[in-house]
Amino acid sequence: MRLLIVEDDAGLAGILREGLAEHHIEATIASTADEGRERAVLGAWDVIVLDVMLPGGNGFELCTGLRRRGIRTPILMLTARDTVDDRVLGLDAGADDYVTKPFAFRELLARVRALARRGPALVPETVTVADLEVDLASRGVRRAGRVVQLTAKEFALLEFFARHVDQVVDRAAITAHVWDENHDPFTNVIEVLIRRLRRKIDDGYDPKLIHTLRGAGYRFGV
Repeated sequence: MRLLIVEDDAGLAGILREGLAEHHIEATIASTADEGRERAVLGAWDVIVLDVMLPGGNGFELCTGLRRRGIRTPILMLTARDTVDDRVLGLDAGADDYVTKPFAFRELLARVRALARRGPALVPETVTVADLEVDLASRGVRRAGRVVQLTAKEFALLEFFARHVDQVVDRAAITAHVWDENHDPFTNVIEVLIRRLRRKIDDGYDPKLIHTLRGAGYRFGV
């Protein structure tokens, strides 16, 4: 599981990252609103943990902006003020849950896991990109009206791409979603799987949908 923690308190952020690592959860820290926005847009995350008070902006505005940009990743707000108004502001901004500071690490961990199991909100059952249709419920795939037969791993990779259209995803994200945190990301298994998927959904079709971004990862989209 991969988390983005947008928190300007370096001590708290470090404690959270170390505690999450003990539970095989990889956490990346952003300390400002601008850095949080950039990482949220360019990365593939299971959950975003977002503090309300940030240098350069506030968490409510950042959450609203991410939702407007189509970022559907579950968002957990951290707030130091336990008032109804603050909770309503967070939920109205598009947050999925909130935790009031100070909090017990076990509670935050449980809420993060619950949000990760829920997955991205508002993802349609069928994702259409150009002339490719991916039915996430039935696991059916068609390109230009033709049925595409995929193995379980190939579909898992395509499903991950379909849930992150036009986002840059790196090897670690693919490894975490298609395999698990114990898989070695430095093998060439990812490249082999992507080549196989390309042959089935890109070869002979235009536009190409799987794009390699050297040094960054991959992007799925037109």
